[in-house]
Amino acid sequence: MLRRLSLKDFVIVPALELDFAAGFSALTGETGAGKSILIDALQLALGSRGDAAVVREGATRAEISAEFDRPAALAAWLEEAGFDTTDGAEDTLLLRRVIDAQGKSRAWINGGTATVAQLRELAEHLLDIHGQHAWQGLTRPASVRELLDSFAQIETRPMAAAFTEWRQASEALGAAQSKQADLAREHERLSWQIGEVDRLAPGADEWDELNAEHQRLSHAQSLMDAARGALERIAEAEINAESLTDEALSALQDVLGYDAGLQDTVNALLGAQAQLQDAAHSLGAYLHAADLDPDRLRQLDDRLSAWVTLARRYRRQPAELPALLAEWKAELAQLDAASDLDALQARQADALKRYQKEAKAVSTARAKAAPALSNAVSQAMQQLGMAGGRFEVALLAQDEPQGFGMESAEFLVAGHAGSTPRPLAKVASGGELSRIALAIAVTTSQQNSGAGTLIFDEIDAGVGGAVAETVGRLMKQLGQRVQVLAVTHLPQVAACADHHFLVAKALKDGKTNSEVRPIAGEARTAEIARMLGGERLSSTSLAHAQEMLDLSAKSTPAAAATPAAPAAAGRKVKP
Repeated sequence: MLRRLSLKDFVIVPALELDFAAGFSALTGETGAGKSILIDALQLALGSRGDAAVVREGATRAEISAEFDRPAALAAWLEEAGFDTTDGAEDTLLLRRVIDAQGKSRAWINGGTATVAQLRELAEHLLDIHGQHAWQGLTRPASVRELLDSFAQIETRPMAAAFTEWRQASEALGAAQSKQADLAREHERLSWQIGEVDRLAPGADEWDELNAEHQRLSHAQSLMDAARGALERIAEAEINAESLTDEALSALQDVLGYDAGLQDTVNALLGAQAQLQDAAHSLGAYLHAADLDPDRLRQLDDRLSAWVTLARRYRRQPAELPALLAEWKAELAQLDAASDLDALQARQADALKRYQKEAKAVSTARAKAAPALSNAVSQAMQQLGMAGGRFEVALLAQDEPQGFGMESAEFLVAGHAGSTPRPLAKVASGGELSRIALAIAVTTSQQNSGAGTLIFDEIDAGVGGAVAETVGRLMKQLGQRVQVLAVTHLPQVAACADHHFLVAKALKDGKTNSEVRPIAGEARTAEIARMLGGERLSSTSLAHAQEMLDLSAKSTPAAAATPAAPAAAGRKVKP
């Protein structure tokens, strides 16, 4: 659950720190006081899109911190992502988001730098927000399907992956069937080019080796003359380097006993003499192995000419021929695969079987969950001023395979007894839509995906009277299982809350600021009275407010119990 929320320079909030507890908390205040600012801040802390507009005027940046109890299911994820789970962080999750005046954003999880995408991953495990326009999604097939799948805890990703594989296989088969003539021509062209270059059989490093050998043979006589001349000067001429070194050593060794300082020079000459002898040996071996080979030189000329001819034909550098040959062979292999219609048809059929297996399992689970959801929402509607109303989840078969499965889903509703359920958007009024959305939210929240905190942002709009009191009791009852936060204008709902926060707006130093504080006792009674009768509080409105609070305190959640969905709807499908 949410433990604490801290804001600094966020919209019209200079600074704010709020501690939250388990149960049902209501947030109330005048219209425009900034009640939804807290919801916006929580959404930013959990990865929603932010921009410079959230930074309070005159400030350099906005800061949001939210501390949650850490769900056990996130332990492995946090450890794998490298976020701290020690030193007091083993049972908490601290999220921090900073947005500067230029709109640049940074995020942290337990003190470690995080991405916005990582914050969004966490959101699924921490918060579930139902907005005042939640009913709008109930008319969209995709939203309806997702809500049903979430209610039944159906895992649809394997089915979607199988559908993608089948679609790709179908596209490959269709492309091959429509382009057989083009593929055949391309296959013939590549085969001819590969055959021509294959006859040359260019080695990976051969071009450089050929050039090096050709250069050596082309200048063999010059190399031999130079080596022979060097050898003569080192060791074979009448006056050579070795003999001169010997003479220098003899001259120094005669006087070495008189001055030891000459020893380093003698050692240097000895080293030079050894190196001259090594050089003479190497030159002799070189001359012994050197050979003028006109036939080999002609072979090299022919081979190099063949490389250059092919390279010019295909407008490449000679050294690129081996890589070009490998590239053509890979393309030919792809063409062979694309031209093998039997293999492509077999791949498509296999992919379709896998998809059908996954989709059938999902369809079975949806068919089982749809009546359970229908019954649960229908029962909740009875408590929300729609006595005799009926809710149904219709599954509509698809003519062709789809990524979402073999059926779509639609919500149908009958507003009163005896009427035939029809599509939601066609038969429900605005107030009814809000109540139906609330019934669905409360029902499905009992099966929620693991979020420890549920937020209702003015979802009770359009509700009043006795129904409003039922809404409050429903939320109070829901607060026994998960933490519930509700932004509301209804005194009946606020009176049922376990905790009450007042949002107020004030002018300070010429700037409008919003502040939030917990209220209890007389302050809470006064706020309920204001919600009942406006700013001018009378003894009657105060007495009425106190009576509502007293009745709420005495009432038990069981009095407004919502129907629990059958256990079958909560089982996870593993196709």
